[in-house]
Amino acid sequence: MESRTYIIKDKAGLHARPASLLCSAAGKFQGDIDIIYNGNRNTLKSIMIIMSLGVPQGAEITLEANGEGEVEIIAELTRILKEHELI
Repeated sequence: MESRTYIIKDKAGLHARPASLLCSAAGKFQGDIDIIYNGNRNTLKSIMIIMSLGVPQGAEITLEANGEGEVEIIAELTRILKEHELI
C-alpha cells in the first residue's frame, strides 16, 4: 500500500478537469486506487463518485493505491494535482 495526503488549495476545490484526469490515470492501473475524504473511502476510478464528494478548498484528501505499480500511480496522481495547482 502507498498513500499520500494533500490539502486542496484551489478556490474551486477538486473540480471537473483535474478530477477527470485523476480518474483517467487511476483507470490505467489494475490495483485498487481510493480517495479518502471526510472519513469515507471511495474508488478514484469513477468520475461520478469523485465529483459527488464535493471536495472544497482547504479540504484534506488521501489517495491510496494497492497493487502493482502503487508507488508510480501515487507519483502520477501527485503530478496531476501539482500541474493543476490543486496542492
